[in-house]
Amino acid sequence: MSDDLITLAREARTWLFDCAAPLWSGAGLQKNGMFAERFDAAGCPDDVPLRLRVQARQIYTYCELGRLGWRGPWRNVAKGALDILLARGRRRDGFFVHTFTPDGQPLDTRADLYDHAFTLFCLGHAADALNRPDLLDDAAEIFALLESRWRHPRGGFLEGEIDGPPRRQNPHMHLLEAAIVLYRISGEKRWGNVIDELVTLCRQHFVDPATGALTEYFASDWTRLDSAEGLLVEPGHCFEWAWLFEALVEHGYRDTPLSDRLTKFARRYGLAASGCVAIDSVSLNGEILNAEARLWPQAERLKIALARWRRTGEEEEYKEAVVAFRGLNLYFATPIQGCWYDKRRLDGSFAEEPVRASSFYHIVCALSELFRTANI
Repeated sequence: MSDDLITLAREARTWLFDCAAPLWSGAGLQKNGMFAERFDAAGCPDDVPLRLRVQARQIYTYCELGRLGWRGPWRNVAKGALDILLARGRRRDGFFVHTFTPDGQPLDTRADLYDHAFTLFCLGHAADALNRPDLLDDAAEIFALLESRWRHPRGGFLEGEIDGPPRRQNPHMHLLEAAIVLYRISGEKRWGNVIDELVTLCRQHFVDPATGALTEYFASDWTRLDSAEGLLVEPGHCFEWAWLFEALVEHGYRDTPLSDRLTKFARRYGLAASGCVAIDSVSLNGEILNAEARLWPQAERLKIALARWRRTGEEEEYKEAVVAFRGLNLYFATPIQGCWYDKRRLDGSFAEEPVRASSFYHIVCALSELFRTANI
């Protein structure tokens, strides 16, 4: 391995451990023990509703920081936020609420599939990091509720109680991500079955057979919507699904040809002309729809490049990983160390807007892959 990636990984580890992790467990942790939704320009938490999915993502983040070796108070931070999520976030019927008030009381009590995917995801990581096997029982109970109430006869699950397109791939992707973690931690067959089902769902319905692109929105029978929404492709999600298929190789799946197709489409059509960043959206035929570039696709671009380089050893994958990291790193050059920009405009400038806590999950996932690959 060239020293380039090792050097970049060491620099990233310093930023993550010395700047980002202390900031979001300090100023980013409210007095009530819940995580701030976002920071304003002065680095102070905004007085806005708190999304349950962000609480779950941040719980994962601090569990993962502990696994990576951060010596800050990750355990107390993760445990405190998890206890609140389970105590205040769960409705009497077993589902979880969508948002909390800034002071931590349930606000929007509607249940959403995407939120529950991240709840399962954080429970798996917390069960492992906090040595809490009881959380695996909680995860099984929650999933049983999804099975009994939201199971769809054409495969997958209903979206829940929040209006939107009839069917989306995105919450199913995060359900797969959660199932992989829960299967790895528990070894329970139920999670292996979920993996099998969601892999099949993606292969049969989400990936366009002609182009290899991942589409986003579907009718109730999983046919692609006959509208502009139905033709929308987000390169970041192509990368993200491809990375999940790479991860599944360790579990005996051999879907690397599908990973190859997803990655090829996203790299061909989903990168800015300069190649330095991944853009937000294109059409199924590769036409650019939104050339702005949010932070999270940069993290997913890095993850898949690293996973593919570990599998193939190809020099082009290594070079792509270095370029992808440098693109992601652009977003960290903020006035407040440990924060990030969320959106890069067409002219290369960054939008001046609140710093979203939700991006920390993507960042930590990507940097965890980087540290693993660089063996630091």
